Amino acid sequence: MANAVILDAESLGPDIDLTAIESQVNQLDVYQQSTPQQAIERLQDADIAIVNKVIIDADTLQALPRLRLICVLATGLNNIDLDAAKAHNIEIMNVNAYGTASVSQHTLMLMLTLANRLPLYQADIAKGKWQQSAFFCLQNHPTIQLAGKQLVMVGKGELGSEVARLAEAFGMKVSFAARPGNEANDARPSLDDLLPEADIISLHCPLNANTRHLINRERLAKAKSSLLLVNCARGGIVDEVAALEALKVGQLGGLAVDVLPEEPPRNGHSLLDALHAGATGQAIPLNLIVTPHNAWITPEARQNIVRLTAENIQAWKESA
Repeated sequence: MANAVILDAESLGPDIDLTAIESQVNQLDVYQQSTPQQAIERLQDADIAIVNKVIIDADTLQALPRLRLICVLATGLNNIDLDAAKAHNIEIMNVNAYGTASVSQHTLMLMLTLANRLPLYQADIAKGKWQQSAFFCLQNHPTIQLAGKQLVMVGKGELGSEVARLAEAFGMKVSFAARPGNEANDARPSLDDLLPEADIISLHCPLNANTRHLINRERLAKAKSSLLLVNCARGGIVDEVAALEALKVGQLGGLAVDVLPEEPPRNGHSLLDALHAGATGQAIPLNLIVTPHNAWITPEARQNIVRLTAENIQAWKESA
């Protein structure tokens, strides 16, 4: 049986049962957070490192001759030096599709919220506009009926496919764009071909050289001014500055993001500034939503991460 260390258990959130992982190892040491230097100290006697966002670089791996497996409590591996791990014969195992139901639910919530202009109506109510209305309802922000609207999806993995299924239940017409950067070898139409007729775009693709600022000023200029844009993928796939400018001048109907290029955004961000300005009356409220990268955080999804990590450890032991 191997010894394992969880370096940043706090990333799993509260009330998570680690029994499944404990059953696969001889000893499990759990730390809520770890710096890179603490990671070296805490992994000295570990065969298995279990980590979400702590950086495991070449120097760290060089200092850990006993380490044989890194289990990542997420899908992304950008915090691990993969080449160094391979050079040290350390296997890397991540988890996929743990939050499909959770993230797709969040994505549809963002679509519905934008379509119904909820940020704008909430601001109106906070200002007393409904209370002072001469009529029984407010209609100054026309809402959008999703039935019959064209949804363009970028990303046709398990998550993108589930979002599409839910969208079709609302009567939306769904089209998948070709993989960015592979349009010549993809039978699906390109994003540029689909863009002029899109009522909603939902992003579920990785961030890479082909998708960075995929939604930019030029593409927004070609889209309908009523377009609703949803990003539950990665910050940077949308040029948020260009999208905010388009939203402010009426060239974009709504913007919802669950991700930003820097997380947490300790240095601020223009989208957060716009939300604050609208909330404090310094600017006109926008049909804008920012959620704190929490589309995935249902208890079911977080417990799935533990289960899948335990299965990864078991598979690694059986292959050893």
